[in-house]
Amino acid sequence: TQAVATEKLYDKPIMASFHGLWSLAGFAGAAIGTLMIGYGIDPAVHFSIILVLVLIGIAVSYRHLQDDAGSVQSGPVFVLPDNSLIKLGAVAFCSMICEGAMFDWSVIYFKKVIHAENAWVAAGYTAFMSTMAGGRFVADWFSGRFGLKRTLQLSGSLTAIGLITAVVFPVMLPAIIGFMLVGAGVSSVVPLVYSAAGRSGTMVPGVAIAAVSTIGFVGFLIGPPVIGFVAGAFSLRASFMLIAVMGICVVIVSSRAKI
Repeated sequence: TQAVATEKLYDKPIMASFHGLWSLAGFAGAAIGTLMIGYGIDPAVHFSIILVLVLIGIAVSYRHLQDDAGSVQSGPVFVLPDNSLIKLGAVAFCSMICEGAMFDWSVIYFKKVIHAENAWVAAGYTAFMSTMAGGRFVADWFSGRFGLKRTLQLSGSLTAIGLITAVVFPVMLPAIIGFMLVGAGVSSVVPLVYSAAGRSGTMVPGVAIAAVSTIGFVGFLIGPPVIGFVAGAFSLRASFMLIAVMGICVVIVSSRAKI
């Protein structure tokens, strides 16, 4: 909700940039952890340093937080989202199925299907994460220039094309390119959908975002086990092709949503 409130002050799309910084923080955390391990620093010392840095960050940024007008309201504790928010949630659901699948199965795909050497089994995951982080820093500009609906349609298309490429051409270079396309595709969906939910006006921004994110995270949770089930019954390539359908669903649902 802070990002939504700040976005209103800027009066232009900036939500995806917040998510881009989250991605960069993840890379930074991994890099710092690697350095700490390399220098043999005790995990307790490592986490204590991070805790101090986080507390300093909170103390410095707290005074700059924006008030979320209307964040407190009387009424029932549980409120069903309206049709527009359900459609936004459905877009997030389809995209986060793909995202969850990539997080949990990309390394296994490169090992079992691409038959990559041990040094390269994480190449697909790295390619996916890199373009997902980078895509979030251009998604705001793209949605401001071409509109939210077209951006989501392009995102779903890239996701589907990337997964299909990795399935149809199960060799190293095409698979890496395919995973890069998937990262670019999923990068903008969640931040832009959250932004649209916060601006919907049908609910308080925090409640609207919570409703949409709840629907979306169901997809994130069920995606990996669905892949495992389909892979066990058929093959891992078949399961990734099934996930590609979710990218097509992003295109279809976003085309019909009033956004």
